[in-house]
Amino acid sequence: MKVKNILVSQPQPAELNKSPYGQLATKHNVSIDFYNFIQIEGISAKEFRKSKVHLLDYSAIIFTSRNAVDHFFNLAKDLRVEIPDEMKYFCISEATAFYLQKYIQYRKRKIFYSKQNFTDLLEIIKKHREEKYLLPCSDVHKHEITKLLQECNIQCTKAVIYKTLASDLKDFSIDKYDLLVFFSPAGVRSLIKNFPDFKQEEKLIGAFGPSTAKAVKDAGLTLNISAPTKTAPSMTMAIEEFLEKNNKKK
Repeated sequence: MKVKNILVSQPQPAELNKSPYGQLATKHNVSIDFYNFIQIEGISAKEFRKSKVHLLDYSAIIFTSRNAVDHFFNLAKDLRVEIPDEMKYFCISEATAFYLQKYIQYRKRKIFYSKQNFTDLLEIIKKHREEKYLLPCSDVHKHEITKLLQECNIQCTKAVIYKTLASDLKDFSIDKYDLLVFFSPAGVRSLIKNFPDFKQEEKLIGAFGPSTAKAVKDAGLTLNISAPTKTAPSMTMAIEEFLEKNNKKK
């Protein structure tokens, strides 16, 4: 089938026309809509206290997303905890590291980052084994990260500071879309929760990341487009590869 309408289960980029999605839509004459299938909700200070985790017991924080940054500092504020200037931050990417400027004075000597890859970040962390690490995360997180840290004998405590919830999609229709694109297992679960009678039929499904791809297959759905790959490191590149092959067919 020829793809004409694409649904991306994420918020729309701030400058859509300048984004890879805007360029994709123009180049291939397709319509791309955005709708967030999940919601992020921080846990309360009262709820966090039940975990018996004390933020000041740690000398370093591992941030794997901007959401983790926001909710960590918001939680610290709610707990009336002042994060010391000596705290070290280990970030999954340069963008996440720079995002810290929203909350702290940026000092490179205390902020470390990798190139969007936890394996690379782990190599940096291993050079600072003496630190006591805290990993702020969602209730839905990648267990591989804590497993890798344990295998390397890195002293790290996981702290659930926000929840990933399914959005209410009762007033939203997915009927017109030829391609549904997901970026997390939570997004796939939201699809199933909101549309329990969903039948894929001729609809195509794209997934970013191995855990999302697994969630698609575990839901009994067919995965048609996946990323990252050697030739398509991003989801937009994977979609473009598919469109160039598929939409040329008559």
